[in-house]
Amino acid sequence: MKINKFLSIAASTCIAATFALAGSSTMNFAEVYEKECQGCHGPIHQGGVGSDLRPAALKKQETYKLEEAIMDGVENTAMPAWNTSFSKDDAAGMVKWLMDWKNTVELTLDLDEVKKTWQKLADVEALAKKYPKPTEVKSVLDITFATERDASLVDFIDSTTGKVLSRHKAGFAVHVTVTNKKNPRYAYSISRSGKLTMFDIGAPGQPAVASVQVGQESRGLAVSPDGKYVIAGNYNPGGAVLCDAMTLEPLKAYDTSRVIDPDGQIGPSRVASLADTPYGPYFAMALKDAGHTYIIDYSKPDFPIVGDIPNIGKVLHDAFLNEDEGEDFGRYFMIASQGSDVMGIVDFKEKNLAAKIHTGEKSKPHPGQGSSWFSKGQKKQLHATVSMNIGSVVIWDSNWKIVKKVETAGGGLFIGTAHDTPYLWADCVLGKPDKYNEVHLINKDTLETDKIIKVGKLKGQLIDAKTKKVLQEWDATQHEKVPVNEVASTISKEMLMPMPDKLGAPVKEPVAPRLLHAEPANHGEWTMISEWTTGRIGIYNSKTGEFIKYIENLTTPTFTYSVEHRQHIPGA
Repeated sequence: MKINKFLSIAASTCIAATFALAGSSTMNFAEVYEKECQGCHGPIHQGGVGSDLRPAALKKQETYKLEEAIMDGVENTAMPAWNTSFSKDDAAGMVKWLMDWKNTVELTLDLDEVKKTWQKLADVEALAKKYPKPTEVKSVLDITFATERDASLVDFIDSTTGKVLSRHKAGFAVHVTVTNKKNPRYAYSISRSGKLTMFDIGAPGQPAVASVQVGQESRGLAVSPDGKYVIAGNYNPGGAVLCDAMTLEPLKAYDTSRVIDPDGQIGPSRVASLADTPYGPYFAMALKDAGHTYIIDYSKPDFPIVGDIPNIGKVLHDAFLNEDEGEDFGRYFMIASQGSDVMGIVDFKEKNLAAKIHTGEKSKPHPGQGSSWFSKGQKKQLHATVSMNIGSVVIWDSNWKIVKKVETAGGGLFIGTAHDTPYLWADCVLGKPDKYNEVHLINKDTLETDKIIKVGKLKGQLIDAKTKKVLQEWDATQHEKVPVNEVASTISKEMLMPMPDKLGAPVKEPVAPRLLHAEPANHGEWTMISEWTTGRIGIYNSKTGEFIKYIENLTTPTFTYSVEHRQHIPGA
């Protein structure tokens, strides 16, 4: 991976594209694509969550329909309307740029190049010796991470109070944060811009202690249960990088620039989900475009691939592990194939594909963190996913048979649960604008929707799903963000963003809240729900669904990850 060379070529391409297609538009199409479109449509425009945008695919369509899709969005998909930030000329220019686009740079993962970016930001051993116990919380297990996507920040929150402890610049659109389960004092984040960062969350201010640039665009992250290794997955260049979990020293690169896809073609593949498992010394590594999952054995010299499970389906994405009690705990890696409407069940023991769960025609499963639980009402272990483009929660058992499909208000990205909540919390974030402000609380025993959390521009409501009775109502007034200036850390070589201690003025023209990613926190007492468009996180009672309070002054909050909760989930 020639990072510097790539950056210079990319910059030249951006400038050339801007002037070549400017017309009456001043938009830098390459730059906008990289920031706003690449996540769904892929670094080489090959599609995934979004459509294939390569010239051969686009030229089969009407230009005006493509422009309309940019301006108006595409219903029941992740494609939003861009008419508030694009003019008609911008949309026309973007379509022309896409139709004329050429893949001039093909990147290959290079371990030596990755090693050059490895940085020590603080002395890990000195910090542990100076601060042997957590300084700002009773236990590091009480900390929850939050992502502020467009501000390129990862935040640490005291989940017993809701206080934001610190906010760190950790690369554009931090996608995943995980902890070291062997030593939860240490946490890790991976950004879409390829930056892997290690934090000491026991020291004051939760300082970043090391970082490494593993690629240009990245997604997945997993830490071995023995606490020795962390692995990060790339979209571009395709592959994964395994590092020492206590230093972030890069140890091995797994290049996926030349793999066989489900159609028998050889080409690059992005790496989607990564997971560790308590079942054995394994990492699962899903090849998004190839339809394979690799099983890596980190206990052996040189960390070999000991399993290659093909033919799972097209466009692999999110995955989660089973929580069945006993010896099968964490045995199955359940991976979404969005191009085949399937959840593939990969067996770590047999190293094969145990089953395919067909979630419904054109259903595009997207489990996010997924849900696996023992249902007392059904008397068996169950597992669930939401679908991106259909308001449906698909539930199956450990015989790999669908038990039920529960209707929701629209397509979702995340479904989560925990031992201390009676519900599955399913968002509808990809539904229509009048429905994407809902989270459905599905009873884990009856498999019926009991309650709906719905947040409007001014009021929030907890609604009985059957009687439609409003059980609780609260003030959901939106407030302007209070600006702050970044400051240098006194412990680490990093820049921090202080958290304002006051609310801004009420917003005169509030927007529709867009709710996503419910995460149990604080030993199961609270569940946190991000509000993408309003810049806040709502805190709710995990047992009743009742609203408690907001964490304000954030920028496009997306994912939250609770250390306590994730300690008990295989692969999380």
